[in-house]
Amino acid sequence: MSTVKRSRRVLIVCHCLLNANAKVFPLATCPGVCMTPLRRSLEEGAGLLQLPCPETVALGLNRFGMTREQYDHPAFRRACRTMLEPSLDQIEVYASAGYELMGLVGVDGSPNCGVQTTCYGFRGGELSAPESNTEEQVANLCLAPGRGVFMEEMLSALEARNLCIPLFAVNESNPELLVAADRLSTERR
Repeated sequence: MSTVKRSRRVLIVCHCLLNANAKVFPLATCPGVCMTPLRRSLEEGAGLLQLPCPETVALGLNRFGMTREQYDHPAFRRACRTMLEPSLDQIEVYASAGYELMGLVGVDGSPNCGVQTTCYGFRGGELSAPESNTEEQVANLCLAPGRGVFMEEMLSALEARNLCIPLFAVNESNPELLVAADRLSTERR
């Protein structure tokens, strides 16, 4: 296999880092590609492998912002595993061919792609119902240590395939910063 003009280096990134249009309105922090945290890898010749956006695939673009609890159920986890299969097959092919898998980049704060932090707090129910206390629901939302549902499924699948890839996170409150994440530093809630 020719390596001419190929870096043989691949960075795996969550969908919204290459397409902010997939984010829940109005949470996009850039018009399209979140360049700053990826710039160094691109300058080093990395190819990018974009993961699917589980939220857009499952619920479309007109979805409301949701928390980890709302996504954390068996049917959604099964859907995540199905969505991930084509990407995992590609990752395995790159690994088998000796490519360097530079990292997996998630988005902290996301209920699905959070690496070190995710959002919690919504208890469900109809927000427009007279009995609903919307202010209490909003006040209950928080970012806390933990991984997003999709990221948990991704990491489990990588482990099942004996693929060990460095883990990084972009913080949603500071998307300019790419942070190396320890696989063991975040406990499930």
